[in-house]
Amino acid sequence: MTIELYSWATPNGHKVHILLEELGLEYNVHAIDIGAGDQFDPDFLKISPNNKMPAIVDTDGPDGKPHSVFESGAILLYLAEKHGKFLPSDPRARSVTLQWLMWQMGGFGPMLGQVHHFRNYAPETIEYAVNRYTNEAKRLYGVLDRRLGESPYLGGDEYSIADIAVFPWTRYPDRQGLERAEFSNFQRWFDEIAARPAVQRGVTVLADQRKEGFDAKAKEILFGATQYQRR
Repeated sequence: MTIELYSWATPNGHKVHILLEELGLEYNVHAIDIGAGDQFDPDFLKISPNNKMPAIVDTDGPDGKPHSVFESGAILLYLAEKHGKFLPSDPRARSVTLQWLMWQMGGFGPMLGQVHHFRNYAPETIEYAVNRYTNEAKRLYGVLDRRLGESPYLGGDEYSIADIAVFPWTRYPDRQGLERAEFSNFQRWFDEIAARPAVQRGVTVLADQRKEGFDAKAKEILFGATQYQRR
């Protein structure tokens, strides 16, 4: 089987890059440059109707036919279940792992996305928004730190897709208004995950194609009228 990967060098993209590397799967990379508007291409929308990356096409799907999956959390679940790795089979451990995966998808990722936007990309400084999302980021890191004081990994004793989902969002905490050293349990976990060879390979996927920051055109595509057009 081969995975056709449609992605970009972002935290959500890196989740899938890391898991593909951890599983040792063959995959072809198709760059979806979100600053150039590739996410609105009609062919991509057939795979990812929410015009977000990453997305994959498994050439050997459940019925032996190609199967597409969008949403990074859904991709992690699909690949982990198919290959029987990084998702516990024990019902209790599986439930805990899925809870932390959902925590990342529903809270940690979206809120850090907001703090990134208002601290780094907003056209004007809105103090209320900066404070609100920076404080929420610190609260969420506190939740993460407490959990990692209870167990070595988010799901329990074993590294899982929950850790893979969270890690890419924590690589640049200074951009989120905090210091990694404030959270000792998180620091221990981060250093261990960052040292994994598959993680090191995963975060380099497409990294050489992404420019730092966004120019005016890219900001309009990402945050302006283009983003909200009905398609």
